[in-house]
Amino acid sequence: MREHELSCRLPTFTRRQLFALAAGMGVGQTARALPTAPVAVARCADYEPKRLVETLGRMFDQIGGLERLVAGKTVAVKVNLTGGAHQRLGHTPAELAHWTHPNVIGAVVYWLGRAGARRIRILESIAYSPEPLEEFMIAAGWEPRDIANAAPRVEFENTSYLGMGKEYKLLRVPGQPHIFPGFLLNHSYADCDVFVTLAKLKEHYTAGITLSLKNSFGITPTTIYGEAAGIDEPALIPRGGRSMLHRGHRQPAKPAPPEIDPSSPRDDGYRVPRIVADLAAARPIHLAVIDGITTMTAGEGPWIRPRDGRRTEVVSPRVLIVGTNPVCTDAVGAAVMGFDPAADRGTPPFERCDSTLRLAAAHGIGTYKLDEIEVIGETIDAVRFPFRRVSS
Repeated sequence: MREHELSCRLPTFTRRQLFALAAGMGVGQTARALPTAPVAVARCADYEPKRLVETLGRMFDQIGGLERLVAGKTVAVKVNLTGGAHQRLGHTPAELAHWTHPNVIGAVVYWLGRAGARRIRILESIAYSPEPLEEFMIAAGWEPRDIANAAPRVEFENTSYLGMGKEYKLLRVPGQPHIFPGFLLNHSYADCDVFVTLAKLKEHYTAGITLSLKNSFGITPTTIYGEAAGIDEPALIPRGGRSMLHRGHRQPAKPAPPEIDPSSPRDDGYRVPRIVADLAAARPIHLAVIDGITTMTAGEGPWIRPRDGRRTEVVSPRVLIVGTNPVCTDAVGAAVMGFDPAADRGTPPFERCDSTLRLAAAHGIGTYKLDEIEVIGETIDAVRFPFRRVSS
């Protein structure tokens, strides 16, 4: 079953949504009830491998099991390794602050293999280098063989350029896009049946929060959407960050589709959340795993210098969040962080940006309203860890 077939499976609806449908009313921002799916929440004290495997296995069972999603399929797994291999928040290793922890990746890969995945590809776009993803991990002090040995047929790819592919693949945004009608991406994001995102529970300077939806911002190759991207054709190697997507000072390299409205606001608080929502629509997410065991406050990486008197610091919420709908999963994640997932621009965590949750909901991806989402396992109140309280 391909990704478009999976994304068309019948959604589940809450009692409130069914009443709304019966009355001919829409729920949320669209004219129809938005899809919803259960979200599993669990405490997890640390990254001890056996504890992670047991906890995630229980959570996957709670949301219906992985076999129905991945058995016999090629599974793409986007991890979050933002920034350079040697960037740290003080002396804290990156995986304890702003990266997905390798033991979480390994535990997820283990369960994907046990569920019958035919092939598993670990993906990340290294913005500044064409080096293999395994080499980047080794430079950071990781042992990628531990991840590769967690299941049969595990591959790695740096998706910031062509990598092992012969051509980029165009994925279009269904319906009405916010910024881009489609994206030219590394082949691995198209040559898969199931797309999994492994995110970190973090705030984001530009997008407010960076959970499963925002993790897709990193699937864009910098040879096309980066500072040193080509003009008439993609650059040969990735160099530089994605300032084009933030500021909109130029269009991506051809033949990637240009913006639908180059006269739209160039404000990054307007652009980035909309591009995130467009990416989530073009490349649907089938499984979202959020690592909140240890993380950081006040931003997405150690390079952030908050301007509101807050400070970046390592914290330990000791929580994992898993779901099959990224909007529902991120809504629960936002609530665990002490935020209102229904907040709009001007309200924490979206003081200077629009809400990725609302914009993804406008694409019909899912609901961000907590009373429409079934939370399984720990309650949100039991694990809530207010990020603003600890870093003020």
